[in-house]
Amino acid sequence: MLSRLPAVLALISAALLSPATARAESPQDVRGWTILSDDDAGADAVIAAAPRYDINHLQLSHDIVHDLREVREEPRRVQANRLTAAAHAAGVDEVAIWDHSLYSLTYYPERFRTGPNGTIDLDDPAFWAWFKQDYREMLDLVPDIDSVVLTFIETGARIERQHSTRLTTDSQKQAHLIDQVADVIVEERGLNLYLRTFGYYPAEMQRTIDAIALVDNRDVRVMAKAQPHDFFLTHPVDRTVERIDRPVLIEYDTAGEYNGQGKIANAWPEEHVNRLRHYQRLPNVIGYVARTDRYADSRIVGTPTEINLYALARATADPRVRPASMYREFAARTYGRRAADKVASALSKSYDIVTSALYTLGTNTANHSRLDFEPYCSSWHRSVSGKWIEPPLTRVRHTVNRTFDFWKDVVQHLAPVTCKTQPTFRTEAGYVLGNGWVTPHNLMNVRYLRYVLKEKDFGVRLAEQALREIRDARRHLSSDHYRQLNAYFERTVLTARLQRAVAKAYFGYRVYVQGPEHQTDRLKRLIWQGLDESREVATAITTYPDKAAGGEWNWVRDAEEAEKYYQRISTGWDRYDNIAVPPPKG
Repeated sequence: MLSRLPAVLALISAALLSPATARAESPQDVRGWTILSDDDAGADAVIAAAPRYDINHLQLSHDIVHDLREVREEPRRVQANRLTAAAHAAGVDEVAIWDHSLYSLTYYPERFRTGPNGTIDLDDPAFWAWFKQDYREMLDLVPDIDSVVLTFIETGARIERQHSTRLTTDSQKQAHLIDQVADVIVEERGLNLYLRTFGYYPAEMQRTIDAIALVDNRDVRVMAKAQPHDFFLTHPVDRTVERIDRPVLIEYDTAGEYNGQGKIANAWPEEHVNRLRHYQRLPNVIGYVARTDRYADSRIVGTPTEINLYALARATADPRVRPASMYREFAARTYGRRAADKVASALSKSYDIVTSALYTLGTNTANHSRLDFEPYCSSWHRSVSGKWIEPPLTRVRHTVNRTFDFWKDVVQHLAPVTCKTQPTFRTEAGYVLGNGWVTPHNLMNVRYLRYVLKEKDFGVRLAEQALREIRDARRHLSSDHYRQLNAYFERTVLTARLQRAVAKAYFGYRVYVQGPEHQTDRLKRLIWQGLDESREVATAITTYPDKAAGGEWNWVRDAEEAEKYYQRISTGWDRYDNIAVPPPKG
């Protein structure tokens, strides 16, 4: 277990403002975690660990309470109240619960749905009187919470789709909704209200910021992700934060929703601390909150991925500490000084392993960490970091050592036609199509195939090197620590190998289907090498004894995903005119 962080944390804690204070004086005031999972044992373990990191803010979300209305369900209400009491007993000053508004249209009494096509009439005072009373009754069921985190965009009935002759823009409707919620939560109950920002693309994000600017209640706070849109390692910092004239809490995904979910090497202090340092320079930022799991028993507390929580706390306590030094600090505290050098070196390879295994030439190509080059299309439009970077360039190392344009190079060549022609692409990045940077053709070629495989080879080699370092440290580790670390990096190696094998087959197949002139024996051998390797690695995964914790990403199911590619490519994929790849001659 980690020993308590340096005494400077206690000094910072003593200087904290009250959580109910509308504005804070330093970026270190709020130090928070979020529990998503409804696993009681996991939640208890996270709360028990909170004092070691001087955590003073805890959010209960997703599988505990995602919508405030869920507190009317007895199991959720009992759990939320129990965890709130446990957190307070552990010294956490502020416990927040999540909410989304509006809920589904049918949640609201039919007498208020008198607008066109059965929409809610937002100009009806009786509706808002009912709405506020509903919030009072829900809050009465969780009397000890200290704040609410509200998502007001893309939820349920969508406030912007409801009828009003007085509120004429989406932003006006959203701001009015927020003020009605704030009347109860902030003004009547004296609780904090945090607004979550979100947007799939810059214009949508701007509409969210515009809505927040129209909110009358000045005590309402904001919570923004450390990245715009979502938690991708290749996304930049969120530049909208500096334009928000309110206290802003920054949310970090230390559990790796898109990046391995703690089941494989997910240790990257630099990633989190570099973002933290940027936000600490902004006068409106009041602190951080970090996700601690991705459902079920996937908590990162007590695992090597806990280093991400350590990094945020350590960097908050000491503005001079270097992220690179945190690997050895964490390894020494957790695994012992004699093992620290080897363990730290292995952990420090996590970022490059994941960004070459679950990412391809700078774009994430895993579906919430799951193997899925196609048909999952978000990798090729919605989640492309080029939306948020100008010019949209990425420098790919990993032995490739080239600069690529996200759109003209990466998406244009790697994306399947079905993803290039999706309506979502035109809605969220229409300028890319309008400029002809991405065209509706399969343009995968041998040159880009080489780039992809060089990067995947690099990821496998690096993962294998990290695993060797753990094995070299075995004599200095307890049996439990060695088992945990060895499994962590063995799963990493298997993941990197499976991604490489399927990449050979899939991207090779994308070249093969373009015509007889591409269907060489050399390419057939590469494709079949990938297919055979995918089955070999899939077998190793399904028979692996330490299959990792549960959660959103079922690591073992990637073996089943790999088999789908085997069948599609070896027997003919209907998306590609049922063209099959026969075994090569000889």
